[in-house]
Amino acid sequence: MGDHPLQKIAISGPTLASLIQRFSFSSGAVDGLLFGHVTHIAPSNLSDDMPSSTASDSSPLVATITGFICSGTVNSFYDSAGRVDAPALTRLLGSDSDEHRSLIGWFSGRRRTQLRPSLREFSVTASLSSKTDLSFPVRNAPIATNLAPCVFVLFGSPFQDQTIHTHEYRAHQFRTSAQSFESISIDIVNIGPAFRGHYGSFSPNSPFPLMHCEMRTSPMSEDRDDESLGQRKRVSKIQRELDMCAEGLEVGDLRRLVGPQAVNYTAGVEDLYEKMLTKIENLARLVEKSSAKVLEQENHNRNLRLKVARSAGLE
Repeated sequence: MGDHPLQKIAISGPTLASLIQRFSFSSGAVDGLLFGHVTHIAPSNLSDDMPSSTASDSSPLVATITGFICSGTVNSFYDSAGRVDAPALTRLLGSDSDEHRSLIGWFSGRRRTQLRPSLREFSVTASLSSKTDLSFPVRNAPIATNLAPCVFVLFGSPFQDQTIHTHEYRAHQFRTSAQSFESISIDIVNIGPAFRGHYGSFSPNSPFPLMHCEMRTSPMSEDRDDESLGQRKRVSKIQRELDMCAEGLEVGDLRRLVGPQAVNYTAGVEDLYEKMLTKIENLARLVEKSSAKVLEQENHNRNLRLKVARSAGLE
């Protein structure tokens, strides 16, 4: 297991935002585990000169953070002295649903403190880096190389409350050879004008789900459309009849009956009611006249039947 320096740490914008959100909404300090992979990037600089030993030794390794587990508290997988608790770490790793991700380090979030690692955080990172069973292979490495979880990211909040929430973060790599931290830059891969190149060779991990669609309209659906059209016509006819009775009064205007406009608006509503009562009275008279005509026609029909019966008896 080698001790190779990392060139930078890459993380996507949504992953970083989710991590900061978990830290922001927590009740206090938190810690957690970082998952991802380390990739060997082939150098792009071409030169006719012979490569020096220094250039060959500094292999460009990029650590990519793809996920995390936030414990919601501190001392989740280590004790107060900074020693990793193997059973607690196993339980925390067991909560990760993706078994194919590698543990590359951990993070800590503290409020209103200096943004530099503490002695306990140094001890935790050193203890985590010494776990050979947690080592993982470097991708695309010309020679088989394994690395231990050596990444540590520290998050901090401002000392004073601010209207706009700002958070600071710094990344470090623990070097076992020097027993010290080295600061590493963080590259947010999908922010800025140069992020489009990262999506050129993107391939989704899961296919799109099957979507059932009807290419042509079935006769049953056409019948349902005809029924709905007829229902809409009936509703429209009823609405027109109600509008004729209301004479411009809308339901939304009823709110004027409450408040300072009630005095002026009440007179208009009363006038509308008087007109409606007049229409009802006219309709009642029309019904009475129709009933009288119907009764008169029935009497006339009865007399005709009597005449027909009498004439038939005389014969």
